[in-house]
Amino acid sequence: MLRSSLVLLLLAFAASASAKEFDYNYFSLSYGNIEFDDINVDGDGFGLAGSYAINEDFHVFAGYQAAGLDFGIDVSSLGAGLGYHTTLTPVVDLVASVSYQYIDFDAPGPGDADDNGLGLTVGLRFAASEEIELNAGISYVDFSDSGNDTGFGVGGLYSFTDAFALGLGAEWSDDATSYTLEGRFYFGR
Repeated sequence: MLRSSLVLLLLAFAASASAKEFDYNYFSLSYGNIEFDDINVDGDGFGLAGSYAINEDFHVFAGYQAAGLDFGIDVSSLGAGLGYHTTLTPVVDLVASVSYQYIDFDAPGPGDADDNGLGLTVGLRFAASEEIELNAGISYVDFSDSGNDTGFGVGGLYSFTDAFALGLGAEWSDDATSYTLEGRFYFGR
């Protein structure tokens, strides 16, 4: 229901925005805050990510995040994968991806843990104007040892130039809530 409502909303606005070709060649730096819901632990950290279009329909991507949490817990994650993107309207792209995901928790004492798994995402990118991009998506990760996690994320980017955009994002998953501030640098335009 939520997904179909989001699609209809984006398509309704499509007529009011001008055509835009989305760029899948970028790297980004981010600062984020995360709160793990079940264990009442939160913290903040930084991330690096990048994407490269290998042809008109596919892109490769990778990202790394590290955060310091309450009680001296450090968490880091790494993801890399292949994405597919296609134009639904002149201002809306559908994006789907598959990725390898790795996560590592380091805690004082014997509390260390790590896990890896397969990630799947599907989402939309919407050009509200030449400068403003909105996005929304659903993610699913199936970890080897610790089960699975499903999340829903939304975000927005404001392009100050053809090469730089600043963005805000939020994601709510089964286990955590996170908010990010991102600086995105486009290349190859």
